[in-house]
Amino acid sequence: MPDSLIGKSKSPTVAIVGAGIGGLTAAALLAHRGYQVQVLEQALVPGGCASTFKRKGFTFDVGATQVAGLEPGGIHHRIFSELEIEIPAATPCDPACAVFLPGETEPINVWRDQERWQAERQRQFPGSDRFWQLLANLFRYSWAFQSRDPVLPPRNLWDLWQLTKAVRPDTILTLPYTFLTVGDALRIYGLGDDRRLRTFLDLQLKLYSQVDAEETALLYAATALGVSQEPQGLYHLVGSMQVLSDRLVEALERDGGKLLMRHSVEHIYVENGKATGVRIRDRKTGEVWIQSADYVVANVTVQNLVQLLEGEENEPPRRQGRKEEEKKIGAIPNSQFPIPKGYSRRVDKLPSASGAFVVYLGVEESAIPPGCPPHLQFLYDLSGPLGENNSLFVSVSHPGDGRAPDGKATITASSFTDVRQWWNCLNYDDLKDKYTEEAIARLSQFFHLTPETIIHVEAATPRTFAHFTARDRGIVGGIGQRVSTFGPFGFANRTPIKHLCLVGDSTHPGEGTAGVSYSALTVVRQIEADSSRRFT
Repeated sequence: MPDSLIGKSKSPTVAIVGAGIGGLTAAALLAHRGYQVQVLEQALVPGGCASTFKRKGFTFDVGATQVAGLEPGGIHHRIFSELEIEIPAATPCDPACAVFLPGETEPINVWRDQERWQAERQRQFPGSDRFWQLLANLFRYSWAFQSRDPVLPPRNLWDLWQLTKAVRPDTILTLPYTFLTVGDALRIYGLGDDRRLRTFLDLQLKLYSQVDAEETALLYAATALGVSQEPQGLYHLVGSMQVLSDRLVEALERDGGKLLMRHSVEHIYVENGKATGVRIRDRKTGEVWIQSADYVVANVTVQNLVQLLEGEENEPPRRQGRKEEEKKIGAIPNSQFPIPKGYSRRVDKLPSASGAFVVYLGVEESAIPPGCPPHLQFLYDLSGPLGENNSLFVSVSHPGDGRAPDGKATITASSFTDVRQWWNCLNYDDLKDKYTEEAIARLSQFFHLTPETIIHVEAATPRTFAHFTARDRGIVGGIGQRVSTFGPFGFANRTPIKHLCLVGDSTHPGEGTAGVSYSALTVVRQIEADSSRRFT
């Protein structure tokens, strides 16, 4: 049994559930600031949906393939500077994405240069200038606001003070747009019937917000669509996405923190409305023990958080019958209903989140067209047998980026999918094979994919993601950035339980490595503010 976090010094102890980028960022920052930190991760490698795996000499990014926030002043640059570790080598994505609409052979290139992107928009979507100018203005105001580290939504006076300090006169200019969606803005500017523009926006926004233009909060969309341009930008990491988590682990362990892989947290204990510790299971040996902590940080989905807090009476069958086991290992007393029913009901009423179907291909370099951009997006006509699988986001390795041997390349293609069909289907393997064949057939319209050029094929479904990341039903990308769940209306980093914080893509400002890193920084600041009063 690992050493307890308690008793080694007077500095506060923190148990962090999950070693995704949000959890690792919080852990590394807390350890650097003097806290006793232990990260518990059920998987074989850290990084969550931003991790990698290797096959036949190829390195595949599991989910995330782009990084924002590496530029000076960006969130990753800020965090790596504080941790005094080297920022990962990366190349700007230019274009950030090449988007192919149905029946079109010329892509819409999302250029990094602002003037070039403006010219592209004017050519592709004539008459839409005022709409794009609105987005540019909202992005400028929102980006400046976010760079001042507001806490959203605030849950106590300290949070409210941080939010108030971040507000400037230009922030007030965004207030009239708080309750609008992108669809509303299109109609305001007379573009509601522009199907081509709406299709492009639907494709791009689904990547960043989980929902289409009609549902995506306008203020969120302004940031998601604006971050691709200079002086910000999206980046392709040299080596793989794993470099990001490896650097964070390096900083964590250098500063005395611990990372335990293949260790699952099965329950978060609450006493008198305050988190007091976690129940841990060693997945290699089966050993179970209770670990106390002053703070618990959960880098999980909000759905998983509720499951970790459920009382015995409300637990699913797989968690029942553990009272005797907990008596043997000295469980911490737990309140019968540790989490307010209103919080649980809100989670239960969330619209169904998306999963991902992903095809990973290791190919001969000859399969890649000359001048192929690193990221592409395709929308095919919806008459195929797998209608929802006709939108593909594709990431392609480039020579020397560390993902493929010389003369070879990787192609990773993902599509959003309804998680329910993967858990309720009669023949899972047949459905997976059908999706794989359809995806390769679609990709073959752009890439030269033949039995001779394809070296390795592997696919992942929501059930795969559930197994390797433990995310509820294998959902990916957060809860959807609708007006009702974005910013001041979203789930707070502070949960209704004292000393229990939530980081990751269920909280502000949303998904992506940059988004979850902002949430981690917020939690670190909140814990530091609370513990400075409690432990001094």
